[in-house]
Amino acid sequence: MIDAHRLRIFRAVVAEGSIGGAAAALGYTPSAVSQHIAGLQRETGLALVERSGRGIVPTDAGTTLAAESATVFDGLSRLDGLVADLRHGRAGTLRVAYFASAGAAWMPEIIAALGREFPDVRLDLRLIELAESDATPPDVEIYVESPETMGDRHGSLTPQPGFDAVPLVTEEYVVVVDEASPFAARSEVTLRELADGAWIDNDVARGPCREGLLRACTAAGFTPDFRVETHDYGTAMRFVAAGVGLTVVPALAVVELPAGVRAIAIAEPTPRRAIAVRRHHRAAHNPVADRVVELLYQQVRRTHGAAAL
Repeated sequence: MIDAHRLRIFRAVVAEGSIGGAAAALGYTPSAVSQHIAGLQRETGLALVERSGRGIVPTDAGTTLAAESATVFDGLSRLDGLVADLRHGRAGTLRVAYFASAGAAWMPEIIAALGREFPDVRLDLRLIELAESDATPPDVEIYVESPETMGDRHGSLTPQPGFDAVPLVTEEYVVVVDEASPFAARSEVTLRELADGAWIDNDVARGPCREGLLRACTAAGFTPDFRVETHDYGTAMRFVAAGVGLTVVPALAVVELPAGVRAIAIAEPTPRRAIAVRRHHRAAHNPVADRVVELLYQQVRRTHGAAAL
């Protein structure tokens, strides 16, 4: 294999037109340059220079090698740049995990901005509801706190080994009913008033969002009668529009409410969920991860107002 360092020195000799000129340009002694040229000739089995008067000139083979090696050093330069980008987080892969309603409401604009600002970074996007238990932990994760430890913006978050977490927003749930519902003209209903309704389930993951809602229902003295099971908020709300029943969803799910339905505030008690973001320690100084969090804050302010953070 050709020694790239020797090849670089040989290119300097050709460019400068002499061993002395190359030595001065590189900060080497003429003797050291001569030794590198001799070593390169042994490696290649080619006569790369020949004497001309008191100096040397490249042979035809040497001229060809010097010219063709330009692409090699262009490639090495790009690799040097790639290494620097990888070291500073401007290239490579960033793993981002999020739950479905955050994906629908926040992620499109975040991902579009990252694509423009960091075109060399590959984004590995993961939906929490479909995550495999043995998957590599994400670099950034937008998640819903467990109801047992749910804190507000001044509260504590569930510790996760290897991650640092910060709260984003605590949001209230609303009930979505069709326009023919007796509740449709009201601005607020109590949770207990919904007890006898035909409920549409909307959480395939049976995760903390559903668990928090069921806890609130228990506190109100009933268990919801789920007549229909759907797998996401959007589908559940379309079932509502068709007159199938009612569904209870967090505020983020009604950023774009389907036609034919109303979203009404719930009181006594009001179900809530706490949304937070955590970053893995390996991405602590990654500028792309920094930008994800910054853009996420912007999206939270857009959907929940400036007081959310």
